[in-house]
Amino acid sequence: MAMELTEHPSNGLSTDRDTLYMLGGVALIVFGAGLILSNPMVRRYLGQMGIGSLAQAALPDLERYMKLRSM
Repeated sequence: MAMELTEHPSNGLSTDRDTLYMLGGVALIVFGAGLILSNPMVRRYLGQMGIGSLAQAALPDLERYMKLRSM
């Protein structure tokens, strides 16, 4: 009886549901990271660690990539 209660009827949709859960989790991670990085104290701390300069160094490469992609 316990095994019958733990098994979910799948009807072939278990992969769709798993994919939906995975994408929802990724969306929550991105949203949470955005909330954390929007805090000025966090940005100041990351700037002191040198991660801010790393992002500024990568920005010209990203702009160049976007120009090449638009051609």
